[in-house]
Amino acid sequence: MKLLPGQTVLLTGASGGLGTHITHALAERGVKLALVAHPGVDLEKLRQEVAARGVRAVAYQCDLRDAAQRRHLAQQVEADLGPVDVLINNAGVEHTAPYHELSEADIDDVLKVNLEAPMMLTRLVLPGMLARRRGHIVNMSSLAGKSGPAFQEPYAATKAGLIAFTSSLRATYRGSGVSASVIVPGFVEAGIYASLKAQSGCAAPALLGTSRPETVAQAVIRAIERDTPEVIINPMPVRPLLVLTIFCPRAGAWLANKLGANDFFRRVVQVKRERGG
Repeated sequence: MKLLPGQTVLLTGASGGLGTHITHALAERGVKLALVAHPGVDLEKLRQEVAARGVRAVAYQCDLRDAAQRRHLAQQVEADLGPVDVLINNAGVEHTAPYHELSEADIDDVLKVNLEAPMMLTRLVLPGMLARRRGHIVNMSSLAGKSGPAFQEPYAATKAGLIAFTSSLRATYRGSGVSASVIVPGFVEAGIYASLKAQSGCAAPALLGTSRPETVAQAVIRAIERDTPEVIINPMPVRPLLVLTIFCPRAGAWLANKLGANDFFRRVVQVKRERGG
């Protein structure tokens, strides 16, 4: 669907590293913006930046783990800005650690923010989209959802879930005027990777490289306007590896390990331990 002035876009994780770039890319289209974050650091500043460009934007602090807050958010956005035309599920959390060392609360946080919240927010906005025969859902996944790197079990599981969720949505609502896309970036110089890099001093594997957040933001726009099912974003081609993994899982896992993602997360864990984190 074409992004047009006057349409309402609900974006979660808006004031995170990647979210800010998506916000500014959307602002260029003149849409109304419902900017959501928790706890909302720099959220109002971001709202003021896009509002200064003549874009109508409202900031909402919402803990997406809480069902009541999610329902209230959907109701408030419609009251403030009108029915949601596009939902972008961008918010995400991760914990880099050996799986057995994660607490139940850590795992629950990842499951709720990364997978439960996108599914439930989608359920809240879908009826209105279907009634208007217009709408698009964008789910922010990760290459971790394709390859399952070490020390990322909950994160990888939720990102894989978003890929399957998006595929099912497209199949269910084909021909209804409502569709969905999933964005699958590798290491991005913003958000979670930037935070891990800053905390540990570890850089992404050279064989995989990193992508600019502006590239991901523009991919989100294109996915909506072209109704693209899935967009993989990585400077080096990874689709051949993914195909190999499907047809020969053992060889695919061996090659994925050689590319260095497992070693990157292993180094992150080691550095955190050395620093007492």
